[in-house]
Amino acid sequence: MKIPKELINGFIIFLGIGAFFLVINGLGLAGNYLLRFFNITFIFYGTLRTLRYNLREGNNSLPSNAASAILTSFSGVILSVIGLIIYISIQGGDAYIESLSRNFLFGGTPSVIRYAFSLLLEGFVSAGLVSFLLILYWETKYKSDKHGAKK
Repeated sequence: MKIPKELINGFIIFLGIGAFFLVINGLGLAGNYLLRFFNITFIFYGTLRTLRYNLREGNNSLPSNAASAILTSFSGVILSVIGLIIYISIQGGDAYIESLSRNFLFGGTPSVIRYAFSLLLEGFVSAGLVSFLLILYWETKYKSDKHGAKK
């Protein structure tokens, strides 16, 4: 059974985000919400790998490449949030969340589920934007654009 490239690259996104989180957590910087913006670089990397692989295979269809990019980035985000839920549960659950960033989507003390859901929404927005931007950039690489209007 061959694992789809979208899931492989989604797993690469998960590994990148997970390693980055562990490094900033180890450095005591997990509470700095600005560092979460760097997570998007891992989503860019994994999604770009999928699109490059598709083009190398000769897949020049814009809709199928868009679906492939979205599946890659969303699978990376979902795996990352699942990994974070597991990590938070191991670290003490709701008590551990209090030690994380207080400048998140809501005030007070969020539960594990609220925190994970908020990260999932944030991740889906980032993944959607990355997929859209990369598809717009790579759109000129597709075969359909090489047969444009005659001059």
